[in-house]
Amino acid sequence: MTTTPRDEPPTNALILELERVHDMLRRDLRSCQDLAAAARAGAPATDLRGAVEQLGRRSPHLRLGVDCVRFCALVHAHHGGEDRTLFPVVRRDAPHLAPVIDRLEADHRVVSDLLDRIEAAVDRLADAGTADASRDVVDALDALSDHLLAHLALEEEVLRPFLLSMDSWPTTERAG
Repeated sequence: MTTTPRDEPPTNALILELERVHDMLRRDLRSCQDLAAAARAGAPATDLRGAVEQLGRRSPHLRLGVDCVRFCALVHAHHGGEDRTLFPVVRRDAPHLAPVIDRLEADHRVVSDLLDRIEAAVDRLADAGTADASRDVVDALDALSDHLLAHLALEEEVLRPFLLSMDSWPTTERAG
């Protein structure tokens, strides 16, 4: 049996940090998927509201319908930091990874559009509270979950070997 990069324990602080943030995003996406499934199954609004409140207590940065925008901002910030600081260094020091970095940056744009879609759907839900508004939130969360989970896995697989060669996160000055 072959091992994947995630099967091996992280060996440096950069990989630990990247995987910690990605695991936090995965956990919250799983919670969103569970909530979306409950909404799709026709769970009563009071049950969904209770699940949202519990999710908000468990996750310091995600409260769907209340702090969903904060989650979206966290992902935007995480990807923005990679685009501004990490990816330029990868392009400079590992030019053979440029096609993969192109794909990751394109993924960031897709995820950004999906996050904007979620924010707009949550705003419509807060304003209208209709079944159509609920369905829009569920559909947007499903699309984000599918795309972001695949993106995180690819990013970890591709960047792990490069991160092993680094002692610290690149800074804006070093990236330029």
